[in-house]
Amino acid sequence: MNLKNLFILVSCAAAVASCKNEAKKSGKSDVTGWNYNDKNMGGYQVSREKEQHTGPGLVFVQGGTFMMGATEEDVMSDWNNVPARKTVNSFYIDRTEVANIHYREYLYWLNNTFDADEYQAVRQGALPDTLVWRSELAYNEPLVEYYFRHPAYNYYPVVGVT
Repeated sequence: MNLKNLFILVSCAAAVASCKNEAKKSGKSDVTGWNYNDKNMGGYQVSREKEQHTGPGLVFVQGGTFMMGATEEDVMSDWNNVPARKTVNSFYIDRTEVANIHYREYLYWLNNTFDADEYQAVRQGALPDTLVWRSELAYNEPLVEYYFRHPAYNYYPVVGVT
């Protein structure tokens, strides 16, 4: 009986000793010795917040599941739209649409900030896809060519960006 109590005591002591000490939250790096959030010591910033703040003008959209496809009886009996359960993740979306003029302002900033040739992919990737207006057998060429840059469409929503 005494040996059993000794074993339980040693097990409890080992469990308590192996727990990580969460109280040791110094403002200093164990690896480099730099003070966190100190401009004189390199300026490395460590956030004390655990949650991400919502950006200005953003709205949270709750995700969920839904049935996509034909959920009612098809009178033509095509059955080419099989119902399936789909899941959409939660995301943030801008409260208002972004106008072409505002997105061109962002592109101007991007070109001035990332002006080296090594960032050419970043600048090209930010350009909107103007081919979203093009459709087969349609004469939409002026809209494809002028929608983003023409002054008449300055305050229309920007399209073709992700």
